[in-house]
Amino acid sequence: MKKSTLRYSNFTKAPWIFLGLLLFGMLAIPLESHAQEVEESESIEETNPEPLESLPKNPRKATILSAILPGAGQVYNGKAWKVPIIYAGFMTDIYFIQFNNRRYQVFRDALFASDNDEPTIFPNLNREALVRNVDYWRRNRDLTILFLAVIYGLNLIDANVDAHLSGFDISDDLVLVIEPQHETLLAQTQQVGLSIKLKF
Repeated sequence: MKKSTLRYSNFTKAPWIFLGLLLFGMLAIPLESHAQEVEESESIEETNPEPLESLPKNPRKATILSAILPGAGQVYNGKAWKVPIIYAGFMTDIYFIQFNNRRYQVFRDALFASDNDEPTIFPNLNREALVRNVDYWRRNRDLTILFLAVIYGLNLIDANVDAHLSGFDISDDLVLVIEPQHETLLAQTQQVGLSIKLKF
């Protein structure tokens, strides 16, 4: 009886021991790293990004232009060479929308004729095969319509991002340096990795 009570009392103390060790570990972390993180966050907040008006190209204007007329934002950003690519994507997708829709209409009419016991242009296909083809071409048509919206959205994103990057420094003074990095996190914990630094 005594052994069981001892085991039970040790079991109930286990969570408290775990919490005590956890609190001790949290207090053992040096406060300097926390202070350094606070200083870094304050320095990040002090260096606010430049307002949109200071950029050579206004991202809001470029996005609105591309929303009204696809490609207009690219022309505004000085990247008119992208306009033929955008419209080639639109025209290709519209062609496939029409192609898939024609095939869908053909198989749907054949399915209706089969249900009415009328001759169809696919005499070798039974009703199940006609239903599969109707579903297949309808799904393809819907996907190409969805892809048209994706092309339109990419047109807006490209105009906006390109206008944001119009103020990006691409002078010859920029240097990209990749070097090894060794850092000590805790008393006996070390971290080794690569650091990428952009100097300008």
